[in-house]
Amino acid sequence: MAGGDPVEIPLEYQIKCEEEPMKYEYLLFDLDGTLTDSGKGITNSVAYALDKFQINVTDKAELNRFVGPPLVDAFMEYYSFSLEEARLATKYYREYFTRKGMFENTVYDGVEEMLHKLKESGRHLLVATSKPEPFSVKILEYFKLSAFFDVIAGSTLYETRVNKAEVIAYALSSAGITEKEKTVMIGDRKHDIIGARKNGIDSIGVLYGYGCREEFEAENVSYIVETVAKLYELIK
Repeated sequence: MAGGDPVEIPLEYQIKCEEEPMKYEYLLFDLDGTLTDSGKGITNSVAYALDKFQINVTDKAELNRFVGPPLVDAFMEYYSFSLEEARLATKYYREYFTRKGMFENTVYDGVEEMLHKLKESGRHLLVATSKPEPFSVKILEYFKLSAFFDVIAGSTLYETRVNKAEVIAYALSSAGITEKEKTVMIGDRKHDIIGARKNGIDSIGVLYGYGCREEFEAENVSYIVETVAKLYELIK
């Protein structure tokens, strides 16, 4: 859940974070819900798309589930759209998103400072997101974060490389990373954790974004942290 509501962390995860911090050399970050709070822009874009199908959303909070998963999959799963309808909905979504929604977005407090310190320490930072790569680059450039990253890897605009495991594999390949034991994926949804596992790397689930403890536990996440500050303490 978004907003940083207090969450009780299971003892085993508390212990793991306190006693087994790993010195990762390669840090892959999700974008939405991990580096930036993009919920407003995404939910407004989804609402705009749904309105084209005469679906009125009275509580946009229910659209937070669209933050993270590939859009076509999300429209099919959450609104039972056919593949053709989901693709059309994604087209409508992008009409709003490219005009306005992309920048209805804020960087989480502490993220820029964390990235600066990690970069100064010699770490290699990458972005691995299911958001289309051209949009991801524009957003990171807009918030002056792009210079921190060796690679910004995302999906294509043509519904390829949308699966998170594929995006992570693409990011690793683009950066020439082969030392998977020194690599970790950081994200706020189960898709990040599943993608990391399929690529044989560790994962960190962040609770300040749009996911929850239960989905991380279900996918055997390596670590769970509550805040940006605790994330930095774990990976510094």
